[in-house]
Amino acid sequence: MLAHMVKPTIRRWSADDWAACRDLRLAALADAPLAFASTLQREQEFTEAQWRAGLGRRAQFAAYLAERPVGGAAGVRWDDPATADLVAMWVRPQARGKGVADLLVRAVVDWADGQGHAKVRLWVSEGNEPAVRLYLRHGFARTGEVQPHPNEPASREFAMVRYR
Repeated sequence: MLAHMVKPTIRRWSADDWAACRDLRLAALADAPLAFASTLQREQEFTEAQWRAGLGRRAQFAAYLAERPVGGAAGVRWDDPATADLVAMWVRPQARGKGVADLLVRAVVDWADGQGHAKVRLWVSEGNEPAVRLYLRHGFARTGEVQPHPNEPASREFAMVRYR
């Protein structure tokens, strides 16, 4: 079957998926450095133990097309027990436009709802209109919060929230 005819599937990764997670994350950081609060250089230095520990602290979801990971997103809870954050959202360029991003957002939102979180928050770089349209489709709205991008202080990002 041709890859363009295969429907994407979602899997939740565990610590044993650390190598696949590393490969996908490094590809994401290389492709879209301003989309994340981390850097390629920083994460290239992570050890296996660090990758495994990171997977233990969040609900990491991966999208697959033809048994190949083509995107990821994670749900985390920081300090506020009512709030989950959608982080590390990215889809390989060749897999965009195939519904992968929608499935990843849905996986994180479903996880957050299942954990009893009243809202899901995320941060979007200004100018990333495809991401804004994606999140709007899933019920997210801008909060008015704006902050400098962690790796590029001249750029800004804004918060969006979805309530249960």
